[in-house]
Amino acid sequence: MSGPVYRPGVDGAVRPQPGTPLVPGATLTDTGTAFVVAAPNAASVAVCLFDGSKERRFALTRVGHVWAGHVDGVRAGTEYGYRALGPWNPAGGMYFNPAKLLLDPYGRAVTRTPELTPALYAHTVTNQLEPATTPWEQSHLDSAPVQARSVVLPDQPAHTAHPFTPWARTVVYEAHVKGMTRLAPWLPEELRGTYAGMAHPDTIRYLKDLGVTAVELLPIHAKMSEPHLASKELTNYWGYSTLGYFAPEPSLATVAAQEAGPAAVVAEVKQMVDAYHRAGLEVILDVVYNHTAEGGPEGPTLSWRGLDASAYYMRDPGNPGHFVDTTGTGNTLDFRRQDVVRMALDSMRYWVRVMGVDGFRFDLAVTLARKGDRFDTNHPFYVAAATDPILEHVKLFNEPWDVGPNGWQTGNFPEPTADWNDRFRDSVRAFWVSDRGAIAAGGAGGDMRDLATRLAGSADMFGHGHYPGGRGPNASVNLVTVHDGFTLRDLVSYNFKHNEANGEEGRDGTANNRSWNHGVEGDAGPDGTSLPGNVAVQRKQTIRNLLGTLLLSAGTPLLLAGDEIGHTQHGNNNAYCQDNALTWTNWDLAPWQKELRATVRYLIGLRREHRVLRPAHFYTFMSEDTDALPDLTWYAENGERMPEYRWFDRANRLLQMLRSGHSDDVDALLVLNGAPTRVVTSLPQGRGVPFRLVWDSTWQVPRGRNRVYRAGATTSMAPFSMRLYLAG
Repeated sequence: MSGPVYRPGVDGAVRPQPGTPLVPGATLTDTGTAFVVAAPNAASVAVCLFDGSKERRFALTRVGHVWAGHVDGVRAGTEYGYRALGPWNPAGGMYFNPAKLLLDPYGRAVTRTPELTPALYAHTVTNQLEPATTPWEQSHLDSAPVQARSVVLPDQPAHTAHPFTPWARTVVYEAHVKGMTRLAPWLPEELRGTYAGMAHPDTIRYLKDLGVTAVELLPIHAKMSEPHLASKELTNYWGYSTLGYFAPEPSLATVAAQEAGPAAVVAEVKQMVDAYHRAGLEVILDVVYNHTAEGGPEGPTLSWRGLDASAYYMRDPGNPGHFVDTTGTGNTLDFRRQDVVRMALDSMRYWVRVMGVDGFRFDLAVTLARKGDRFDTNHPFYVAAATDPILEHVKLFNEPWDVGPNGWQTGNFPEPTADWNDRFRDSVRAFWVSDRGAIAAGGAGGDMRDLATRLAGSADMFGHGHYPGGRGPNASVNLVTVHDGFTLRDLVSYNFKHNEANGEEGRDGTANNRSWNHGVEGDAGPDGTSLPGNVAVQRKQTIRNLLGTLLLSAGTPLLLAGDEIGHTQHGNNNAYCQDNALTWTNWDLAPWQKELRATVRYLIGLRREHRVLRPAHFYTFMSEDTDALPDLTWYAENGERMPEYRWFDRANRLLQMLRSGHSDDVDALLVLNGAPTRVVTSLPQGRGVPFRLVWDSTWQVPRGRNRVYRAGATTSMAPFSMRLYLAG
């Protein structure tokens, strides 16, 4: 045993102030601070106040299932935590241990990352952090010296104006604070990898120039890396291991802010959000309300487990010492519990009201709507979010799956939320990438049915609901790549994942990538230096096909940061633990990367300028009273309407999609050729007006002067290419 041993005792007892509401967390008053924490099965709870290493403890008063008390003289900046006394019965799911200092689940800031040592565990462990005895024995090591502390801070509402960008105009850019800015040449060294670096005028100017409207940040809640990563000297770089749902991660702040203290870290985040708003950009947070950094029962005791595991975590009814794990992390927060639902909602309200953010992307969102094995479309959490006066106007995105029973629910979440559309991802990858690989090997690709459905907004998944048209096409967050998986460049450069650096012997990361390396694995040719010219050309065209399909389809496009410049992770499709040059965006661009960025900027600009490319409603395939042209018509290569039987023909790899601009925009004709040969194509008659070619995926860069074709004209499509024409 090493480290100080816990010494019991309190310095006094406190009660809540009469006539004041019991608000969870630490709330500043005129004379001190009110502390409230939920711990239903605890026998006693003390709030612990710190002045350096000096600790004072005050026993709180039970009021129903919470513990509360007001401590006079406690002001902003005070560091604190809790200690809870109760049953020690790991087999029964009870882990109370007053030797463990516990973070406030509602703490507005944390002082640091906890040190992963035996003292952090409620049960005795070896130096390898494995249980030292069977059955588990209670550890008497005091965790205060190695634990982080919560900090009392005022809730000062953000003075910032939300852009409230309409869904139909939204283009999302998924980025990591450090990953985007760590190597940014436009930033001074002290701002690289920080919130302030994200807020720098040149960073914002880059995003505005690209044309995106919202930045979706990978988790910036306070985090702690898992023990298995620490043992390999790796970290949870992505941040999906939450330590606190109200506190920002301090390591992403500038050194100056970290040295100035937690209040300065919070201020840096608020300043970042305000800078984006002043530029007209929204800030979406990726949030992990489905699990915590405490892991399974054998993990460290940081907060929720020590306060009352049964009140926060989903457990096996027949074996309460066993956590139900629908997240793949060892624990699952139980959204059947009122305290869990309230904590998540209160966290969201805080980040909107105080920090100023514009929405949330829910990691493993099925867990948030679980009632055990059952997914509840009308779960109280979603009903509350949709009707809350603070939350009802912000954007809510679902990652619509988890790893538990009935865990795939894309399209089944309620309004007004949107879902990441994995069906779009898989269909587009198959058509342009894996099918192309199969064809090159002498096989065949799939038919056009599913691709057409995705191009048109996925009405099969998002068209149902209480209202005509269901949730609408913008509820489909279309994606081809995100942080989890290959980058776009790697998708066309690798047949297999290369995750050796993760130290998991290739077991991590999906094997279902639908990728193709175009004949050479990786970025080096057979001689270890340059790629064969044809391989490089084909890869770049495939990337343009993927980006064009993403940005010109109906739905809300989501672009992975770095894909617009061909960022590579060298085949690592699960780089969650790689905080290094592998994941940091390299802004030293080759000419082709600059050309690719110009293409993305151009395509986003076309989408922004033309409403026909971003419909707010599903297509009816009929014409309006004032318009002779149907809102959407599918055509074959001969310019005639697609015959039904051709949809089932796997040899048919060409599709024409004509969308009506009605009376307020031009018409748009999207032509896709997924065949390995050039295909002679007749354009449809449409309204009889000429079609102007505005983009061709064979172009390395967009062209200023484009060819015009008469209605019904014959042209030819290059192999594996797509075009956009505008008419009117």
